[in-house]
Amino acid sequence: MDKNGKTLALVTGAASGMGRIYARRLAAKGMTVAALDLNEEGLAETAQGQDNIHCYRCDISSSEEIEARVAEIRGKLGDIDELVHAAALMPAHALEDHSNDKLAFLFQVNFFGTVYMIKTLLPAMLERGSGRMVLFGSIAGVAIVPKMGAYCATKSAVNTYVECLQNEIRGRGVNVHLVCPPAVNTPLIDQTVATDTPGSIQEARKTGRLASPEKIIDAIERGIARNRDIIYPGEARLLMLWKVLLPKLWWKTVLSFENK
Repeated sequence: MDKNGKTLALVTGAASGMGRIYARRLAAKGMTVAALDLNEEGLAETAQGQDNIHCYRCDISSSEEIEARVAEIRGKLGDIDELVHAAALMPAHALEDHSNDKLAFLFQVNFFGTVYMIKTLLPAMLERGSGRMVLFGSIAGVAIVPKMGAYCATKSAVNTYVECLQNEIRGRGVNVHLVCPPAVNTPLIDQTVATDTPGSIQEARKTGRLASPEKIIDAIERGIARNRDIIYPGEARLLMLWKVLLPKLWWKTVLSFENK
């Protein structure tokens, strides 16, 4: 709780996309929100007109910076009840073109950034016996596509880590939800388009099949209300089943877009 007795949520990636939408929704419900991102201008836009959104610049690839920001938030606002971890990077490169340094940095942000946030916040939640974590993995960790092997690998690692965590701490009062969305029409997609975009993403964008971020968050909220461990919003469950049950057809389909 914050120092006024309201639920305090920390939202990463809050300067744009689903992080921004989520932060504003939580604030509209009367929660106090600590919004984290590197993009300070975007954070200011997120907080515009919302007195209960407090902005903090934070590089989630640094465990030291995360620990410092969380300590600052606790000192100013109070105990953190809920984490929504939406921050990520999503460049696209064929694996043979992906440098070691860029691959390592992508893991540092997407995977280790998730681990650092969990490790910083989880102990206090377990000690209190209460709390909630909404952690964004991705269906890309299962339904992999060419030119996004590195991103898919980072999200596969997140999916695995979070699912194992859920079961290790089950029954100890902290609810952990793994969210695996499909491709969503947010600024994150722009990172993919600006690099070596997979044909399937190009086709989805051209035909308007990218998921609506508002509808995806609607589905996430329904999944949380039902206390789902793993939430597959939009078409994510269909994509997961397709890849798992019919892998040859999956690869034939996604590779066909590369030849157009």
